[in-house]
Amino acid sequence: MEHAKLITFVLGGNKSGKSDFALDLLGKRPDPALFIATGKAKDLDFREQIRQHRISRGPELEVMEVCEDLPQALRHVKLKFPSVLVDSLDYWLFECRNAGCEDDKIHEFIALLNNWTDTDLILVSCETGLGPLPVGREVRAFIRSLGALNQKVAKAADQVFLITAGLPITLKQG
Repeated sequence: MEHAKLITFVLGGNKSGKSDFALDLLGKRPDPALFIATGKAKDLDFREQIRQHRISRGPELEVMEVCEDLPQALRHVKLKFPSVLVDSLDYWLFECRNAGCEDDKIHEFIALLNNWTDTDLILVSCETGLGPLPVGREVRAFIRSLGALNQKVAKAADQVFLITAGLPITLKQG
């Protein structure tokens, strides 16, 4: 039996508390839950960050690591898990840009969100519009692309939160 979807989008700056907020939301959703990490640890600092996230989540939360194949992974797991958290769309977009498949994957992902059912989905991303625009052309292009992706996801989401200093601000409530 199909139940109403609930897509929640959580935005915030670096170290704003957005991941902790999203994990708290996930803890209130039906089990079993799945955590999809979209970044691969390529340096020691990032490996340590992932290790700390694993410790804070607890052993009962299943974890999947995905690079650019996020839409495919979501289609695969949506009937197995009533609750899924994806952290984060900015890392996913970076992986897609590096693989040269950004436009196709964004289109596929947004189409998937617009037809989402059965599973509560929590998506996390960095907010791009709160800081100065970097000088480098590639970084500016990435920020423009992430800003456009965030807007599309916010439109598809049922609820949207902005996290600042660990505190949520409700931007959209469905």
